[in-house]
Amino acid sequence: MSHNHEHHHDHHQESFISKYIFSMDHKMIAKQYLITGMIMAVIAALLSLLFRLQLGWPEDTFPWLESLLGDWGKGGRLDPNFYLALVTMHGTLMVFFVLTAGLSGTFSNLLIPFQIGARDMASPFMNMLSYWLFFLSSVIMLVSLFVESGPAAAGWTIYPPLSALPQAVPGSGLGMTLWLISMTLFIASSLMGSLNYITTILNMRTVGMKMTRMPLTIWSFLTTSILGVLSFPVLLAAAVLLIFDRSFGTSFYLSDIFIAGEALNRQGGSPILFQHLFWFLGHPEVYIVLMPALGITSEIIATNARKPIFGYRAMIGSLLGISFLSFIVWGHHMFVTGMNPFLGNVFMILTLVIAVPSAVKTFNYLATLWKGNIRFTPAMLFAIGLVSLFISGGLTGIYLGNAALDINLHDTYFVVAHFHLVMGSASMFGMLAGVYHWYPKMFGKLMNEKLGYLHFWLTFAAVYMVFFPMHFMGLDGVPRRYYNFTGFEYMAEWMDLNRFISVSAILGSAAQLIFIWNFFYSIRKGKDAPQNPWNSNTLEWTTPVERIHGNWPGEIPHVHRWPYDYSVPGAPQDFIPQTVKDDDLPETLRAPKVTPSPEHATPEVATTETLLFSRFLNLFGLKRA
Repeated sequence: MSHNHEHHHDHHQESFISKYIFSMDHKMIAKQYLITGMIMAVIAALLSLLFRLQLGWPEDTFPWLESLLGDWGKGGRLDPNFYLALVTMHGTLMVFFVLTAGLSGTFSNLLIPFQIGARDMASPFMNMLSYWLFFLSSVIMLVSLFVESGPAAAGWTIYPPLSALPQAVPGSGLGMTLWLISMTLFIASSLMGSLNYITTILNMRTVGMKMTRMPLTIWSFLTTSILGVLSFPVLLAAAVLLIFDRSFGTSFYLSDIFIAGEALNRQGGSPILFQHLFWFLGHPEVYIVLMPALGITSEIIATNARKPIFGYRAMIGSLLGISFLSFIVWGHHMFVTGMNPFLGNVFMILTLVIAVPSAVKTFNYLATLWKGNIRFTPAMLFAIGLVSLFISGGLTGIYLGNAALDINLHDTYFVVAHFHLVMGSASMFGMLAGVYHWYPKMFGKLMNEKLGYLHFWLTFAAVYMVFFPMHFMGLDGVPRRYYNFTGFEYMAEWMDLNRFISVSAILGSAAQLIFIWNFFYSIRKGKDAPQNPWNSNTLEWTTPVERIHGNWPGEIPHVHRWPYDYSVPGAPQDFIPQTVKDDDLPETLRAPKVTPSPEHATPEVATTETLLFSRFLNLFGLKRA
């Protein structure tokens, strides 16, 4: 471990471009990720409102649609092909550009150096490069919206043959090609960022910051980064093979294809191969999105409940358990592909097993809240909201993880309800909780609390009003991705509910304007934040309010305890920061010091991390020097 990192440069002059645009400072890069993610979220929300208009009022015309969309909104109604493109782009932008890059990129960059006691990331240049690759991929993805033939329209999962054949659907031409280019750059950005985060956490912790003293936020960023490094290359491989099928006449995913009654000369491929490759990333992706939000929630709940987090080591174990199991459950997305029933049973059992570490997290959150001296800040409300969504959305995952039930529920609105609650909304709540909590650290200001409360309650109500009713539509067999339900009698019965969902979605989107106003207004006009507004224990609150390039003006503080010493009986105040030495505490709170006799003295105390490292080396027949 590198401990001191004294090479800081607080006073050197920076130009506007080096300070705000091509910055190598992790704090500025975090802001860049956050604001880019917010812009992408606004665009994704607008796309969803367009297709919700179609679903809520399928027989009505909206003349302004033609003015806005041209031929795609001819006669004031959405073109069916463009409807599919909107659904595809909404999913792509939200999953990758908002929840993966916006959430992980923002908070990993902001918190990793702060909370482990480092001056910056291991490679500030690579950090800057990863953001600009992400920005470039965002621009290319948005440009694809304006292509004449339309953006990618094969669903956010881009299954072949729709995505592999330019003539299959209008959106499979240039729009699909731009989608693939954008995702290739996005994956490169994600891998660079993840490798940087892992290296920083493992090598740059300050003196005393053992693995077992790291905040749960850092553990969640570490496990998320490892997942990303192991799974994103598989999606890259899938995309490269798809490019070959599209452009070079290969047949990885194509076989026995007929277009307009004419057989194509493609043999030997299988679209199922793409599904395997896609979901090998796709299921870890759920946790790449969710785990940072869970880590943020752990920190916020402990801080605002004024209690030590319940089951700290169990929480670490659950993160590691989720990370491992997430790699071996991808097949539950493919129960309806004709999979061997035995293999289906294996994936089903493993899927149900992953509920155990998820339940550990849930129970530990509830136990931390139990009898806590709770402060209901906006951040705390969003963190508790995440726990609610994690429970309600997670329970439906147990139904979908059962092969016999999934065959009936697959590709219905039940699936849409499940993943929007547990992955989409829960992760979004974690992101919003993080913004409210660390806003003082990012901008040196406090957000308006009353507007924060209003934003939470409107958003919380809207999320449940939009997604909870979809479960019942799914149970009735209403399929997802359909343009119009009025032609089917059993689906037409749900039109009133569909209209209610669309109205709720519009209201929920409008509520986000409160947040956007509060966010940008508070940067200029918000109250000045004190150094430690939440009376929190972690190291980021020991840095000065004003931005300093090396984080701390003098020596980096040393760590003497874990980060969750809240409401300790007999302590002078209700929190003991990580930097407080035992000697500075009352006698009753000091850790007992055991002096071994010379014959029993050991040269080195084996910590958890040294034991784990030694066992890892032994596994490969190596010995620690």
